[in-house]
Amino acid sequence: MSFFSPRLGIDLGTTNVLVYLPGKGVVLNEPSVVAVSTQNNKVLAIGAEAKEMVGRTPDTVIAYRPMKDGVIADYRVTEAMLRYFMRKAIGWNPFRPTVLVSVPAGVTSTEKRAVIEAAVKAGARNAFVVKEPILAAIGAGIPIHEPMGRMVADIGGGTIDVAVISLGGIVASTSVKCAGNKLDHAIIDHVKKQYNLAIGERTAEATKIRVGSAVPVSEEDTISIKGRDLVSGLPRTIDLSTNELVQAMGRELREMMGAVRKVLQETPPELASDIIDNGIILTGGTSQLKNLPELVYRRTGVQAKLAQDAYYCVARGTGVVLQHLDTYQRSILAKR
Repeated sequence: MSFFSPRLGIDLGTTNVLVYLPGKGVVLNEPSVVAVSTQNNKVLAIGAEAKEMVGRTPDTVIAYRPMKDGVIADYRVTEAMLRYFMRKAIGWNPFRPTVLVSVPAGVTSTEKRAVIEAAVKAGARNAFVVKEPILAAIGAGIPIHEPMGRMVADIGGGTIDVAVISLGGIVASTSVKCAGNKLDHAIIDHVKKQYNLAIGERTAEATKIRVGSAVPVSEEDTISIKGRDLVSGLPRTIDLSTNELVQAMGRELREMMGAVRKVLQETPPELASDIIDNGIILTGGTSQLKNLPELVYRRTGVQAKLAQDAYYCVARGTGVVLQHLDTYQRSILAKR
């Protein structure tokens, strides 16, 4: 590895891409959205600029996410997106960067290869992939190399990745394609069924963040949201309360908790007792949903706690691995 080659850690998420530069921290945090012209298939905008266009484009432009459920759905566009983010993060540099990219726990070897190839084509000198729960655990400051069972649930936009880690490796894991985005869609469907009102993804996400909760609460918050009446076709405003949202997201939250329970059921007994002592660490953007640790506790009987800066754990994990690449190369990177 060239001494001059810059190192980049990329948390390649379904909803957001975070880029980490060792020594500088997270230098870039933008939505993983690309706007493409349907006339000549040209990429018009990437990241924050493209997200502004979601749901607001004319017929000739489509703004969409090239990552689906944490894996590459549109290869060409993902490559363009990676190139843009890599350039933006390190500026002009004669040396091609060494890149480390996060992938979901349940990723197949073909999907892994697709990520590596996309990164190399986008201008990386070397590309490594590491599974998200391991990076999330490292980023949350968990000593993963100890012979001690640690459980991490990384909940993003596209997937919930749950894993039990011991001695630097994954002992039991699952990846379920039900997370933040599915919760948003559950809110959209609920508003449509109950109020005959059409709302967009951005409104649903903002509602979830402002007043959403994982369990019913005694003191509710309410929020006014605007949308289009499906009967008259005119704009209309309604009020939504916290407990109504809890109910609307119920099925999806149950599915997410099912992933946590499944991994607990597959965990060897010795490690299971460690997990009761250490609890479950929650990382990722969607883990910040109010009262989620309480829901995990109710469904599993195991205490759960939110990692510090949960949203940045995976990105921070990529930074730590890059700084100690030689150590980790033997343990994590070799286990592909």
